[in-house]
Parts: sequence; C-alpha cells; structure tokens
Amino acid sequence: MLKIEIARAIVSKPKLLVLDEPTEGIQPSIILEIEAAVRRIIDKTGISVLLVEQYLHFVRQADWYYAMQKGGIVASGSTSELSQAVIQEFLAV
Repeated sequence: MLKIEIARAIVSKPKLLVLDEPTEGIQPSIILEIEAAVRRIIDKTGISVLLVEQYLHFVRQADWYYAMQKGGIVASGSTSELSQAVIQEFLAV
C-alpha cells in the first residue's frame, strides 16, 4: 500500500516529497524495499525527500540531517560533517 501511495505522490512531480514515518509498523524486509524506492526516487527524478523517521538504519542513509528536539533544530549537516558525538546523541536509542 505504501508503494502505491508514494507512486501516487510523485506522479504530479513535486519538488518536495514529505514522508512521515513511512516504516512505522512495517516488516524489516519491506523497510529495505522502501529505502531502495526512496533512493531511486531521488536519483531518477531529482525530487527532494523530507523524511521524518525513527528507524536508525534508514535515517543513516540520508544525505543531510536535521536533529530536532522540542520543536527546534539542535544539529544539522551531512553525515561527514556531523561529529560522531552528535550522531550518537541524537540518532541513537
């Protein structure tokens, strides 16, 4: 069902696709498919994807991060720019 919803969303060729917790309640094997689909969308269409997610493996594949706490951005940057301490503080359980 999620794949159909994503496909329907990109038909109109938006500049930004917002995915809010797309992996919530989904089997781990399907999460890998979703991750691959999102990467294909970015690579083939140039659509930017804003991903709100708590599944750490999925999040760590991102090109850019914004860590938010209490409604404010507390850290941002690419994986190479964010220090390991920041990543562990905001992207670890």
